[in-house]
Amino acid sequence: MAIKYKRVLIKVSGEALAGEDKFGVNGTELEKVARQIKEIHDAGVEVAVVCGGGNFFRGRTGGNIDKPTADYMGMLATVMNGLALQDALLSVGCETKLMTAIEIRDMAEGYARRKALDYLSEGKIVVFGGGTGSPFFTTDTTAALRAAEIGADVLLLAKNVDAVYSADPDVDPSAERYTELTYMDIIEKDLKVMDLTAATLCKDTNTMIYVFALATEGNLMKVINGENVGTLIK
Repeated sequence: MAIKYKRVLIKVSGEALAGEDKFGVNGTELEKVARQIKEIHDAGVEVAVVCGGGNFFRGRTGGNIDKPTADYMGMLATVMNGLALQDALLSVGCETKLMTAIEIRDMAEGYARRKALDYLSEGKIVVFGGGTGSPFFTTDTTAALRAAEIGADVLLLAKNVDAVYSADPDVDPSAERYTELTYMDIIEKDLKVMDLTAATLCKDTNTMIYVFALATEGNLMKVINGENVGTLIK
């Protein structure tokens, strides 16, 4: 089957790496993610990844921590996940580079768009950590920004649900499952696919979004092959 997408950016949430543990990195889930990424990489797809950090820390105010400080702590959590994913990908034979928006020279390279493009063209997987490097922006926005910067054919949003629904399907069994939506549908219907800044950025840069369940083995390859396993937003 012909590959539909040649260059992709995958947004992997921290929750996806934690699995049933709910906190930290679950080794089994990490390996599953790495092997699915390896599968599409071996098929010739250029792959970049943005890691979330919710399995360690979410940027939010609390106690005596102000919002910017909390966001910086969340950025560090994404670097922790990036390091874990980089090692997992290296262990399955994929040359991988971790680049961060905040400078941590002993652990990762600083983000530079041209260098990231060079790595992708050389067949390396690029993992982006550290968010945008600025507070008040989510990793959804980071994913939208990096996808636009590298010219990704599609932004793949790996979720815990298999598609976008009109409501939470676990709460409302009658929730409608969407196979295709527009950017404005996300905004007007308030579908909670991603934050509005990220959705607007995807709309302005004409970056397609595909929402699917990464936990289902083989789903990532199915998306690359153009099979209908989730929701396409364009």
